[in-house]
Amino acid sequence: MTSSSLSSTPPDFQALFQSTPGLYLVLAPDFTIKAVTDAYLHATMTNREDILGRGVFDVFPDNPNDPSATGVRNLRTTLQRVLQDKTSDAMAVQKYDIRKPESEGGGFEERYWSPVNSPVLGPTGEVLNIIHRVEDVTKFIRLNTKKSRRKKLPKSCAPTRAKWKWKSTSARRKYRKPTAASRPPFRKYSARRKKPSAAAGSRTNSFPP
Repeated sequence: MTSSSLSSTPPDFQALFQSTPGLYLVLAPDFTIKAVTDAYLHATMTNREDILGRGVFDVFPDNPNDPSATGVRNLRTTLQRVLQDKTSDAMAVQKYDIRKPESEGGGFEERYWSPVNSPVLGPTGEVLNIIHRVEDVTKFIRLNTKKSRRKKLPKSCAPTRAKWKWKSTSARRKYRKPTAASRPPFRKYSARRKKPSAAAGSRTNSFPP
Protein backbone atom coordinates (compact mmCIF):
# COMPACT_ATOMS: atom_id res chain seq x y z
CA MET A 1 0.00 0.00 0.00
CA THR A 2 1.49 3.34 -1.06
CA SER A 3 1.58 6.56 0.95
CA SER A 4 -0.96 8.18 -1.38
CA SER A 5 -3.48 5.40 -0.76
CA LEU A 6 -2.93 5.69 3.00
CA SER A 7 -3.56 9.42 2.95
CA SER A 8 -6.80 8.93 1.00
CA THR A 9 -8.11 6.31 3.46
CA PRO A 10 -10.77 7.83 5.74
CA PRO A 11 -9.84 7.79 9.44
CA ASP A 12 -11.30 5.27 11.79
CA PHE A 13 -13.34 7.62 13.96
CA GLN A 14 -14.25 4.89 16.42
CA ALA A 15 -10.58 4.15 17.08
CA LEU A 16 -9.84 7.88 17.28
CA PHE A 17 -12.61 8.42 19.82
CA GLN A 18 -11.63 5.48 21.96
CA SER A 19 -8.00 6.67 22.06
CA THR A 20 -8.93 10.25 22.95
CA PRO A 21 -6.94 11.32 26.05
CA GLY A 22 -10.03 12.35 27.94
CA LEU A 23 -12.86 10.87 30.00
CA TYR A 24 -15.86 10.67 27.63
CA LEU A 25 -19.10 8.74 27.44
CA VAL A 26 -21.59 8.86 24.55
CA LEU A 27 -25.15 8.40 25.76
CA ALA A 28 -28.38 7.81 23.87
CA PRO A 29 -31.41 9.98 24.70
CA ASP A 30 -32.56 7.21 27.05
CA PHE A 31 -29.16 7.42 28.81
CA THR A 32 -27.88 4.14 27.42
CA ILE A 33 -24.08 3.99 27.01
CA LYS A 34 -23.19 3.85 23.30
CA ALA A 35 -19.43 4.58 23.33
CA VAL A 36 -16.65 5.17 25.86
CA THR A 37 -13.01 6.20 25.77
CA ASP A 38 -10.18 4.08 27.11
CA ALA A 39 -9.30 6.82 29.61
CA TYR A 40 -12.84 6.74 31.03
CA LEU A 41 -12.68 2.97 31.42
CA HIS A 42 -9.38 3.25 33.27
CA ALA A 43 -10.63 6.00 35.59
CA THR A 44 -13.83 4.14 36.48
CA MET A 45 -12.30 0.65 36.68
CA THR A 46 -14.71 -0.78 34.10
CA ASN A 47 -14.53 -2.78 30.85
CA ARG A 48 -16.01 -1.72 27.54
CA GLU A 49 -17.86 -4.95 26.88
CA ASP A 50 -19.43 -4.83 30.35
CA ILE A 51 -20.98 -1.37 30.07
CA LEU A 52 -21.91 -0.81 26.39
CA GLY A 53 -25.66 -1.04 25.84
CA ARG A 54 -26.46 -0.60 29.53
CA GLY A 55 -28.00 2.35 31.29
CA VAL A 56 -25.52 4.78 32.83
CA PHE A 57 -27.29 4.65 36.21
CA ASP A 58 -27.25 0.87 36.14
CA VAL A 59 -23.48 0.86 35.62
CA PHE A 60 -22.84 3.73 38.03
CA PRO A 61 -25.36 3.63 40.91
CA ASP A 62 -25.14 5.62 44.10
CA ASN A 63 -23.04 4.30 46.94
CA PRO A 64 -25.53 2.39 49.12
CA ASN A 65 -23.32 2.99 52.17
CA ASP A 66 -23.59 6.77 51.75
CA PRO A 67 -27.10 7.97 52.70
CA SER A 68 -26.22 11.51 51.57
CA ALA A 69 -25.21 10.45 48.04
CA THR A 70 -26.75 12.67 45.34
CA GLY A 71 -24.76 11.63 42.26
CA VAL A 72 -27.54 9.81 40.41
CA ARG A 73 -30.14 12.49 41.11
CA ASN A 74 -27.88 15.37 40.07
CA LEU A 75 -26.65 13.64 36.91
CA ARG A 76 -30.18 12.70 35.86
CA THR A 77 -31.28 16.30 36.35
CA THR A 78 -28.52 17.73 34.18
CA LEU A 79 -29.04 15.13 31.42
CA GLN A 80 -32.74 15.92 31.29
CA ARG A 81 -31.89 19.61 31.10
CA VAL A 82 -29.64 18.92 28.10
CA LEU A 83 -32.50 17.07 26.35
CA GLN A 84 -34.91 19.88 27.08
CA ASP A 85 -32.72 22.93 26.39
CA LYS A 86 -30.49 21.29 23.73
CA THR A 87 -27.45 23.11 25.11
CA SER A 88 -24.40 22.12 27.13
CA ASP A 89 -24.76 21.95 30.87
CA ALA A 90 -21.79 22.12 33.27
CA MET A 91 -22.23 20.64 36.72
CA ALA A 92 -20.54 21.72 39.92
CA VAL A 93 -17.96 19.41 41.42
CA GLN A 94 -19.87 16.26 42.21
CA LYS A 95 -19.12 13.50 44.72
CA TYR A 96 -19.90 10.29 42.86
CA ASP A 97 -18.37 7.12 44.29
CA ILE A 98 -17.28 4.37 41.88
CA ARG A 99 -17.98 0.70 42.35
CA LYS A 100 -14.77 -1.32 42.58
CA PRO A 101 -14.48 -4.69 40.83
CA GLU A 102 -14.57 -7.83 42.93
CA SER A 103 -10.95 -8.53 41.99
CA GLU A 104 -9.98 -5.40 43.95
CA GLY A 105 -12.11 -6.12 46.99
CA GLY A 106 -15.48 -4.79 45.83
CA GLY A 107 -17.30 -1.97 47.56
CA PHE A 108 -17.17 1.67 46.51
CA GLU A 109 -14.30 4.14 46.22
CA GLU A 110 -14.77 7.81 47.01
CA ARG A 111 -14.42 10.02 43.91
CA TYR A 112 -15.07 13.64 42.96
CA TRP A 113 -15.80 14.73 39.39
CA SER A 114 -16.24 17.87 37.32
CA PRO A 115 -18.80 16.92 34.61
CA VAL A 116 -19.99 18.66 31.42
CA ASN A 117 -22.82 17.28 29.28
CA SER A 118 -23.25 18.39 25.65
CA PRO A 119 -25.92 17.45 23.09
CA VAL A 120 -25.25 16.10 19.59
CA LEU A 121 -28.04 17.48 17.40
CA GLY A 122 -29.50 15.94 14.26
CA PRO A 123 -30.46 17.68 11.00
CA THR A 124 -33.82 18.77 12.36
CA GLY A 125 -32.48 19.84 15.76
CA GLU A 126 -33.35 16.71 17.70
CA VAL A 127 -30.91 15.34 20.28
CA LEU A 128 -29.26 12.24 18.86
CA ASN A 129 -26.69 11.69 21.59
CA ILE A 130 -25.25 13.28 24.70
CA ILE A 131 -21.49 13.57 25.20
CA HIS A 132 -20.74 13.18 28.88
CA ARG A 133 -17.26 14.48 29.72
CA VAL A 134 -15.81 14.34 33.23
CA GLU A 135 -12.58 15.26 34.96
CA ASP A 136 -11.42 13.38 38.03
CA VAL A 137 -10.67 16.02 40.69
CA THR A 138 -10.48 13.64 43.66
CA LYS A 139 -6.83 14.39 44.48
CA PHE A 140 -7.43 18.13 44.31
CA ILE A 141 -10.42 17.94 46.66
CA ARG A 142 -8.56 15.77 49.17
CA LEU A 143 -5.58 18.12 49.16
CA ASN A 144 -7.78 21.15 49.82
CA THR A 145 -9.58 19.27 52.59
CA LYS A 146 -6.28 18.50 54.34
CA LYS A 147 -5.17 22.13 54.08
CA SER A 148 -8.43 23.43 55.54
CA ARG A 149 -8.21 20.96 58.44
CA ARG A 150 -4.69 22.12 59.26
CA LYS A 151 -5.80 25.76 59.34
CA LYS A 152 -8.57 24.92 61.81
CA LEU A 153 -6.21 23.19 64.27
CA PRO A 154 -5.57 25.15 67.52
CA LYS A 155 -2.05 26.19 68.45
CA SER A 156 -1.91 23.51 71.17
CA CYS A 157 -2.20 20.84 68.42
CA ALA A 158 0.79 22.13 66.49
CA PRO A 159 3.66 19.67 65.95
CA THR A 160 5.96 19.23 68.98
CA ARG A 161 9.06 20.02 66.96
CA ALA A 162 7.69 23.35 65.81
CA LYS A 163 6.56 24.18 69.35
CA TRP A 164 10.00 23.36 70.77
CA LYS A 165 11.65 25.45 68.08
CA TRP A 166 9.45 28.40 69.02
CA LYS A 167 10.34 28.01 72.69
CA SER A 168 14.04 27.77 71.90
CA THR A 169 13.85 30.92 69.79
CA SER A 170 12.08 32.78 72.58
CA ALA A 171 14.71 31.63 75.08
CA ARG A 172 17.49 32.87 72.82
CA ARG A 173 15.77 36.23 72.48
CA LYS A 174 15.48 36.62 76.27
CA TYR A 175 19.13 35.72 76.85
CA ARG A 176 21.54 38.66 77.10
CA LYS A 177 25.32 38.29 77.22
CA PRO A 178 26.63 39.74 80.50
CA THR A 179 28.72 42.89 80.23
CA ALA A 180 31.90 43.73 82.14
CA ALA A 181 29.97 45.99 84.52
CA SER A 182 27.49 43.28 85.39
CA ARG A 183 30.08 40.61 86.17
CA PRO A 184 30.87 39.88 89.86
CA PRO A 185 34.34 40.87 91.13
CA PHE A 186 36.94 38.20 90.54
CA ARG A 187 39.80 37.67 93.02
CA LYS A 188 43.05 36.19 91.96
CA TYR A 189 44.56 33.67 94.28
CA SER A 190 48.19 32.59 94.21
CA ALA A 191 48.79 29.01 93.16
CA ARG A 192 51.63 28.72 95.73
CA ARG A 193 50.89 28.17 99.41
CA LYS A 194 52.84 30.17 101.97
CA LYS A 195 55.47 28.24 103.89
CA PRO A 196 55.09 28.32 107.69
CA SER A 197 57.70 30.49 109.44
CA ALA A 198 60.27 29.16 111.96
CA ALA A 199 58.50 30.85 114.84
CA ALA A 200 55.27 29.30 113.86
CA GLY A 201 56.97 25.90 113.63
CA SER A 202 58.47 26.26 117.09
CA ARG A 203 55.13 27.13 118.52
CA THR A 204 53.48 24.18 117.01
CA ASN A 205 56.18 21.79 118.26
CA SER A 206 56.55 23.22 121.77
CA PHE A 207 54.53 20.56 123.51
CA PRO A 208 55.67 19.16 126.84
CA PRO A 209 57.44 15.83 126.66
